[in-house]
Amino acid sequence: QVHLVVSGGGLVPPGGSLRIACAASGTIRGIAAVRWYRQAPGEPRELVAALTSAGSTDYADSVKARFTISRDNRVKNTTYLQMNNLKPEDTAVYYCNADIAVVAGLQIDAWGQGTRVTVSS
Repeated sequence: QVHLVVSGGGLVPPGGSLRIACAASGTIRGIAAVRWYRQAPGEPRELVAALTSAGSTDYADSVKARFTISRDNRVKNTTYLQMNNLKPEDTAVYYCNADIAVVAGLQIDAWGQGTRVTVSS
C-alpha cells in the first residue's frame, strides 16, 4: 500500500512565499513522476507542476518563474513545491499525484490529500 501525505499549506500575504511537501511511503520500488495540481473554488483541477524521475520539470504558464518543483534526495521520496511571489489567484487546494512502481511491472496512480493555500492580506 502506498500513501502520499501533503503538508505545508496555510495563509500567506500577496508577494509571500510558501513551500508544500509531498511525502510518499509504503511499498515503493520507484517513483516515475510527481505532479502538483490545484483546484480553486468553482474551478476545475489544473496541473501546476510536474517532475520526472529523470529530473525534467514542467510548469503551468501561470506559475512559471514563481514556482519550483523539486526533490530532496536527503529526504527519501519527498517532493516539494516552492511557491514565491504568491498572488491571490494562487489560492486553491493543492494536491500531490505520483506514478509509483510498487512491484516489477506494476505502477499505480497515487493521490495525496489536499492542502489549502490562501493568498490574502
